[in-house]
This record gives sequence, structure tokens and C-alpha cells, in this order.
Amino acid sequence: MALADAPRSYLRPFGARGARRAFSLGAVPPPALVLLGVVSVQIGAGLAKHLFDRLPPDAVVFMRLLSSAIVLCVVARKALRGVLRSHTWRDLAVAAGFGLTLALMNFSIYQSFSRIPLGIAVTIEFLGPLAISILGSRRPRDLLWAVLACCGVLLLARGGGHVDPVGIGFALLAGACWAGYIVLSAATGRRFAGSTGLALASLVGAAAMLPLGIAQGGTALLSPELLLIGAGVGLLSSVIPYTLELEALRRMPARVFGILMSLEPAVAALVGLVVLGEILDAREWVAIGCVILACVGATRSQQAPEA
Repeated sequence: MALADAPRSYLRPFGARGARRAFSLGAVPPPALVLLGVVSVQIGAGLAKHLFDRLPPDAVVFMRLLSSAIVLCVVARKALRGVLRSHTWRDLAVAAGFGLTLALMNFSIYQSFSRIPLGIAVTIEFLGPLAISILGSRRPRDLLWAVLACCGVLLLARGGGHVDPVGIGFALLAGACWAGYIVLSAATGRRFAGSTGLALASLVGAAAMLPLGIAQGGTALLSPELLLIGAGVGLLSSVIPYTLELEALRRMPARVFGILMSLEPAVAALVGLVVLGEILDAREWVAIGCVILACVGATRSQQAPEA
């Protein structure tokens, strides 16, 4: 399918209402869509961290995964009806592995959020996709980007009031899961059409967090106010950015998309400052800048894919 045909093909399953929605997104420049998605994710993270005073991180993760799974399953409900008949057990196993990785990634980063500032946690987590980008390259100069990123993380871990070794450990685990997420997301996308694979993975992730979420959250999970905020976290952190990023990727090169996504640690730090009052010192801002420059450099050095 040619790139010019992608938007029209994307509209067919959604009818006239979907056409109007996609048309409105189509009027927004792709870089603005990416940046809006990045801001949405980090505002969702800030909102989730606000809940930690009333709910443990495990319960908030469960609410996020459950709300996003419900929305995605509603969107992909027709395709899900025949998924067991039309796919092999190997396909389903890949989607299940994707879902478990998704659950562990969210569990780890929320545990990190509860211990260290938002911007520091997201910066360390970004080592996962950066590692995928560098390991997939054969250019010697990409080792320089790896060294720059490591310098940034060492600056963050060097000491100071914000440093919690457990929080850093959870952020590193989230980064490893993010790398696995990228690999399994591609494998799932090859086996399932549309958002079917992501919907299945979200269901598995929510089911995996169900026992821990209920055990930690208890009766507080029945509070209408907390349920509403949890649903907002799911929409801001998953559904809205997925929609915006999908539309952006249809109209811009993947390398440009990756460079814009590299701004996420800085956005996380700003959201932490504005929403949560998390003030970082000059050394921590320099460290975040090192990781962002490494991500941009590694992304720019990748060769453009063949048409």
C-alpha cells in the first residue's frame, strides 16, 4: 500500500464518524501530533504519581492497564471474536509475551516514579530503546552515542538528594522491558492486523496485574473518584498517545518520529516540575541533555528504509 493511500485505507473500518475523527487529526502537522502524544504520556504519568498518596503504584498500574484494555478491546471487538480460529498458538503466545512485557514495564516504571523524580526515571528508562537503536547499527560512531548516554546515567546516579538506588534499578528494568516491548510489538504487528494484537496484549497485561492490583488496592479500587482518575491515566498514558503516534507515523519518516520522541525525558522533567513540584539541579538537567543528544544522534545515524 502506498503511503498516499494509507489515510484512506485507515478510515474504512471506522465509517463516517471515524473518517471525521481521522480527518481532524489529519489537519494537525505530524510533529505536533508526536509532541502532543509525548505530553499526554507524561501528564498521565504525573497524574498517576499524584495517586500514590491514595493508592499503591501496583494498583495504579492495574487501573491504567485495565482502562486501556477496555478501550482497545471495544475498538478491536469484531476482530477479537474470531482471533482463536484465525491464529496459531504461536501467534497467541507472542501476543501474551507482549502483554506480560507491557505489564512488567509499567510495573517497573511506576515503582521508579514512586522513588525518584519523573524526569530522572524516564531518562534512565530511555536507555532501552536507545540500546535497540545502537545494537541494530553497524556504524562505529554509534558507540559514541552509547558512551554519551552512559555518561548521562552516571551523572544521575552519582549522588544527591534525588538518588534512590532501588528507584534507579526499577527504571533500568523498565528500560529493558521497553527494549523487549519494541521487539515483541513488531512481532505481534506481523501476526495480527490493526490493533488486535495490542488489544490482546493489554488484556494479558491487565490480567497479570489483577491479583497484585487488587491485593494492594483493596476496597479503594471501588471508589468512583479513583476509578475515574485511573481511567484518565489509562487514556492519557496509552490510548491518546497511541492514536496520535499512529496518525503521525503515517505522514512522517520513522527517523524524524524517533528524534521527536527523544524529547520525552525533557518533557517528563518539565511535567515533574510543573505538576509535581520536582525541582532538578543543574547536574541532573545536564545528564538528561546527554541522554537526549545520544537518542537524537543514534536515531539520525540510522539509514532510511527502502521504499
